Amino acid sequence: MAISLRMVVAVLGNVASMSLYAAPSVTFKRVIRKKSTEEFSSIPYIIALLNSLLYTWYGLPIISNKWENFPLVTVNGAGIPFELSYVLIYFWFSSPKGKASLVMCSVSHASHHYMVSEAHEILQVKVAITTVTILAVFCFIAFVSAFAIPGHRYRKLLVGSIGLAVSIALYASPLVAMKKVIQTKSVEFMPLPLSLSSLLASLLWMTYGLLIGDIFVAGPNVVGTPLGILQIVLYCKYWKKIVTEEPNKVELQKGNTEKVDLEIGQGKKECVTVPSNCNSRPMTT
Repeated sequence: MAISLRMVVAVLGNVASMSLYAAPSVTFKRVIRKKSTEEFSSIPYIIALLNSLLYTWYGLPIISNKWENFPLVTVNGAGIPFELSYVLIYFWFSSPKGKASLVMCSVSHASHHYMVSEAHEILQVKVAITTVTILAVFCFIAFVSAFAIPGHRYRKLLVGSIGLAVSIALYASPLVAMKKVIQTKSVEFMPLPLSLSSLLASLLWMTYGLLIGDIFVAGPNVVGTPLGILQIVLYCKYWKKIVTEEPNKVELQKGNTEKVDLEIGQGKKECVTVPSNCNSRPMTT
């Protein structure tokens, strides 16, 4: 009976986690459509990639006893290509002007494109360095746990402890998102599908970890469950803000367009519009 219950919870946990992995696709469709990462950060996806790698390794027979943690291998193994694809998309569309909204007017497009390209490359280098560092850290942990530590018990202790720390660090991302929601009174950058999937997955894997008596599985989700509940509460409180702000955004964009047209008429200069969250105004170069 206990084995059957564990299996049912594990299967449901796999389904919920797959939904969690797929949830950011909404965000990255927006990134692809706008060709900008806006105010989204790549750090949560890079940390999630490391987390998936660690727990896949933790569930394999070389660390765990035979296939006792096989559900962890399936769910985290499936998460690796998801998280890696998100990091690659972010790398490709990372935009230096994603966090600032300006209407830039220049005599020549060339100088503007040069500055944007240079800053774009700097941001891409940062994302690449962070990702490579994370992958190198995982490879080092895997090597040490496989060849320098004898016995499954101590291997599980090493990899599980690091995985637990990384998982808790991963929950710092929702904390940052919730702080932004409270400050802006808007849930624009805290997607509901991601919050719901996170809450459901945390509940199921916390239950599974308690059933098998594994603190390294239950521990992160003991932290994640109340955070998931808090995200839903904040979303219910501030979701109407998106609806009420849409007309204001339309009027602002219309006003910016009129400003650009006026500037073109007076100065005979070409204008390039870059998306922004602040009040835009023409700038001449």
